[in-house]
Amino acid sequence: MTVFALKTYQTDTLRALGTYLAAARVTGAKPAFDGMEKHGVRTPRAYRPLPYLPTVPYICLRLPTGGGKTLLSAHTVKLAADAYLEREFPLVLWLVPTNTIRTQTLDTLKQPGNPNHETLRTAFDGRFRVFDIADFANITPADLQTHACIIVGTMQTLRVSNTDGRRVYAHNENLEPHFSTVPHSAPGMDRIDADNPASPIKFSFRNLLARNRPLVIVDEAHNNTSSLSYEVLQRINAACVIEFTATPATDSNVLHNVSATELKAEDMIKLPIRLTPHDNWESAVRDSLRTRQHLLDVAAADPDYIRPIILFQAEEKGRDVTKEVLRQHLLDAHAIPPHKIAVVTGDQKDLAGVNLFAPDCPIDYVITVEALKEGWDCSFAYVFCSVATVNSTTAVEQILGRVLRMPYAKRRTQVDLNRAYAHVSRASWPNAVKLLHDRLVDMGFEDNEADAYIEPTLEDHGLTGGATLFTPTPPPTIIDLSEDLSAFAFTAEESATVTIEKTETGSRLILTGPLPDATFTRLAAATRSADARTTLQADAKRHHAVWQQYIAPAQRGVPFRVPQLCFTFDDTLEPIDRDALLDAAAWSPLDYSTEITEADFRITETGIQWEIDLSAAGKITERAIGTAEQIDLDLVDTGWTQAELNRWLERKVRTSEFAQAVWLEFTRRAIAYLIDQRHLPLTALVRWKFVLAKVLTQKISLHRDQASLACYQKNLFGPQAAVETSFAHTFDFTPNTYPSRWAYPGNPHIFARHYYPIVGELENQGEEYECARALDMSPGVKHWVRNLERRGFSLPLAKSKFYPDFVAELTDGRLLVVEHKGKVYATNDDSKEKANIGALWEQQSAGKALFLMTVVQKGSPTLSNQIAAKIG
Repeated sequence: MTVFALKTYQTDTLRALGTYLAAARVTGAKPAFDGMEKHGVRTPRAYRPLPYLPTVPYICLRLPTGGGKTLLSAHTVKLAADAYLEREFPLVLWLVPTNTIRTQTLDTLKQPGNPNHETLRTAFDGRFRVFDIADFANITPADLQTHACIIVGTMQTLRVSNTDGRRVYAHNENLEPHFSTVPHSAPGMDRIDADNPASPIKFSFRNLLARNRPLVIVDEAHNNTSSLSYEVLQRINAACVIEFTATPATDSNVLHNVSATELKAEDMIKLPIRLTPHDNWESAVRDSLRTRQHLLDVAAADPDYIRPIILFQAEEKGRDVTKEVLRQHLLDAHAIPPHKIAVVTGDQKDLAGVNLFAPDCPIDYVITVEALKEGWDCSFAYVFCSVATVNSTTAVEQILGRVLRMPYAKRRTQVDLNRAYAHVSRASWPNAVKLLHDRLVDMGFEDNEADAYIEPTLEDHGLTGGATLFTPTPPPTIIDLSEDLSAFAFTAEESATVTIEKTETGSRLILTGPLPDATFTRLAAATRSADARTTLQADAKRHHAVWQQYIAPAQRGVPFRVPQLCFTFDDTLEPIDRDALLDAAAWSPLDYSTEITEADFRITETGIQWEIDLSAAGKITERAIGTAEQIDLDLVDTGWTQAELNRWLERKVRTSEFAQAVWLEFTRRAIAYLIDQRHLPLTALVRWKFVLAKVLTQKISLHRDQASLACYQKNLFGPQAAVETSFAHTFDFTPNTYPSRWAYPGNPHIFARHYYPIVGELENQGEEYECARALDMSPGVKHWVRNLERRGFSLPLAKSKFYPDFVAELTDGRLLVVEHKGKVYATNDDSKEKANIGALWEQQSAGKALFLMTVVQKGSPTLSNQIAAKIG
């Protein structure tokens, strides 16, 4: 079957989730979340426990529209089952916001060939079942014991104050087999007579869930923050709650944030959006048709089939431009054939059963009001044309999101096909740029991402099929002010890029190029009203962001290559990384101990205790967690042989670096030691097999670190080391790929020399910010980049990789790498190891590369002076 490769941001999301859940299984939900920073995960606030279930992991993953939340949810099932639930076959309650999305989600999970179905099929070797919540009575005890069971429903089905009369809470004789082994006195069960604790247990779906403690996956989780929603999670006795949304509630436990920039870097969405406001709705319709025709013409040169589609947003009944008025206008004024128009509203569904991707599909125009908001998805939608008065922000967000998805999730060869287009009427979209900006923020964009990815343009009456929508400079920025500043005196340099005109209501600024911060500061000082200053400051920030999209070196295709540290292995020069060092060491786990001692793993009468955390010294640190909350012993498989356990453990610890036979032998030796030397019963090992897999994985990781450290010292710093900083192997900062997870807010300092339009993952205060300013203002720096952890340039360390804070190209062609250390960290072992490898990288570069570790402390030179001294 087809293997569906995950994007890097999706892999990173799942890695953060897996790290958290594994830690939560040992330390608890709150300590694990609050300790994620040590794993390189930036969490915005301290953990907020789930009401009523404070010990249950309750976290949120934030992905903008188009990020593939459903696919990640499918991957989450297996990940959570292994890392936290410790169940071979989990029970999953998958909650979605509407019945429409429930139907769509069920279809994708059940349909062979669909990425969501194939993810589950691969994860559970085909042993999974998907149920509509309406069909819960069809679930059997055998299903729960031998298959992963995914139940898809809406929160509304469960979220009721009064449970009387609701099927999911009602007694159902068909569910009796699930309760045959449940003790009559079992706590937490609803009773036939709610007021009598001695009354028989209800055979209800709610009780079935509560008995089996489901993993709960919540789609569009911002809809489920009421106290009643939390009460539902308590009723069903959720074991773990994982939310997916583009717009988390302000107090959500956001574990991982995916930015729109990351989606753009991986060709998931079309950006920027070219926005054209029009004097009236007829003009907006006319130019949207022209835009679509142009895109259709350029799509003919694209290697993939693309048929650009316009999404029209009409007004509601009782207003001027309803779906009927708009459709008739397309027929009469533009001679659009009726069969090319589809109307999709609450009472008209012309797209039912239609495959918009089919080459023979005639539909080029879709009219809606807000019905497309529920899961509709066609990446051929390129143009959004709104003739509606903006009174439903949700409708605008959801429909606008439909034109952002990139066809085939791949950057197009025709540059105009990498953008989205919006045509709106000024009458119904006053202050259109701000409205669109706010809608993008509501869809999950960062504030300055929304600034950067909106290109406002003047109404274009002359666009023809031969024109291009992409221009080497952005369209003029128009700023309408409520005050008359027409007498403002600009310098000759400023006048080259800005003019000002008097209007009936004040004045209008027309900006045709970048303008210094100082100019906007002077303009703001000349205004009398706070509103005018606010408007000016916001529009100035947007203007700068748009221009950065054009003038940043990356946008102009300027190459930025950094030499990598290499060593000679088998007479070949190779970049140094951990895998290469381990290959050179020819290490094997079979060369190391497979003994699982009592210090690693022991079973006691009160539960289980084991050791899985590595300390700084490289030893395994003991953690006693007492009685573990495991699956019901009735559900544990019986009759396992030693060979079956061996094969199961091998699958859990296996990596691609060795053949299966090596891992089978490693796990065989470990099991034999536990049974033959420590005399632990096989049944106990089977019961605690998930814990045992964790212990073995950590032991293998420790062995790998030991092998890597020995080879690191020998090949990089030993007497026979052959190391070179080589431009034959470079890390390239590619123009279209800078997947920052969050962005510098854009104030108080606007950076002029950053390689990419947006500065990623930098706060607007603190020592790293000051270091970035010093780099940006250094006359010897041509351009620089805020280097991204795990996604940027790295230098090898013994056990991991080192991602310096900043990388710069100097005006004389040399490279400068800067790592900033706060005073408290400047002399620790980690900093010393980084300083050593940075010095080696510089030393072996023949003068082409420089490494600087900056620090702010009493008596030290300023950051600017430290940089200047290094550059020379």
